[in-house]
Amino acid sequence: MTTTPLRARTALTLTATALACTLGLAASAQAAEAKLTDGLVKIGVLTDMAGPYSGMGGPGSVVAARMAVEDCLKAECKGMKIEVVSADNQNKADIAASRAREWLDVQQVDALVDLTNSAGALAVQQIIKERGGIAMYSGPATTRLTNADCARNGFHWMFDTYSLSAAPVAAMTKGGAKKWFFVTVDYAFGHSLEKDATEVLKANGGSVVGSVRHPLNASDFSSFLLQAQTSGADAIALANGAQDTVNAMKGVQEFGLASGKQQIAALLVFLSDVHAMGLETAKGLKFSEGFYWDLDEKTREFSSRFEKLHRGNKPTMVQAGVYSSTLHYLKSVAAAGTDDWKVVAEKMRELPIEDAVMRNASIRDDGRVIHDMYVFQVKTPQESKAPWDYYKVVDTIAAANAFQPLEQSTCPLVKK
Repeated sequence: MTTTPLRARTALTLTATALACTLGLAASAQAAEAKLTDGLVKIGVLTDMAGPYSGMGGPGSVVAARMAVEDCLKAECKGMKIEVVSADNQNKADIAASRAREWLDVQQVDALVDLTNSAGALAVQQIIKERGGIAMYSGPATTRLTNADCARNGFHWMFDTYSLSAAPVAAMTKGGAKKWFFVTVDYAFGHSLEKDATEVLKANGGSVVGSVRHPLNASDFSSFLLQAQTSGADAIALANGAQDTVNAMKGVQEFGLASGKQQIAALLVFLSDVHAMGLETAKGLKFSEGFYWDLDEKTREFSSRFEKLHRGNKPTMVQAGVYSSTLHYLKSVAAAGTDDWKVVAEKMRELPIEDAVMRNASIRDDGRVIHDMYVFQVKTPQESKAPWDYYKVVDTIAAANAFQPLEQSTCPLVKK
């Protein structure tokens, strides 16, 4: 075996160090000299700040965006001026659209993130098609964002109604739950979730025996659940999210549905929901998610930082998606040397997505960010060993299989 002399090894080390410093200085200089239209990059967090979705997004999404800014300023974004602004969309499409127009036209906001509420997100998607800018959706779930309503400058980051329903619904249907009843929140998100779940269960030999729709932020689910209970369904699907899911699951416990013959499928569950329900109510639920704080060392380190900044709360997959999307956008601005949205949108598609949140991630032609998804089961109170120790991994769904196949997309940007 040949051994390199100490003096030569030292010289090689110094040379490598000098090269790394040179590359680092070059990257820093590129970021500092980026051609920014108004001298800074401005990120707008548009979310539900106080309503039913505020726990899974809201102020926590603002914290996540600021964490991404902090991390990028230490690396690729050294020397850049970056600002984060936020606003409450109140889960209303007209308010979301109005704020987005003001931000893009008047306040020179470069990129919008979170965008919780599917109806509001679809309104924003139309606006960025007309006015430009970048939108990154980690809060809404409708697959329309990467199908008929897709945009070259719109990116669907964390999850959607297909990825939420495909694995658990298929598994339950194959396992014998052939007849389904849907309890669905009555707006774009719920409609999309019911549609995608229905297609999956029918493809696996199931059928829908009934459905009922409820308003967003419903407090009393008794009439809806009684209809489901008497429907003769094998499975009751809750096609809603956040506080609606929490309230529905409390009703499930009250009527004893969880201990009966009917299976319960909560199609969208956030960590904040399980925290609000408590393990006694949520135990045994199986569902798909794109992130969990306790997956590995990287997720634990990120989540520990977030927890200290956000009142002792672990991040949901929406908040984790805000961090990932904001960081990737900023890295792309630095790499492109400009905040011109057309250039940055293409750079975002070129660069790999690498951070503490995503695994095996990339951006498809339809704007869908594909990445590994997971099937989790909520632990029993006896299985949980520490605060926020709520999930156990049942399965990992590879990025290539987790989302709607690209050949099924109706996005005009996809070449057939």
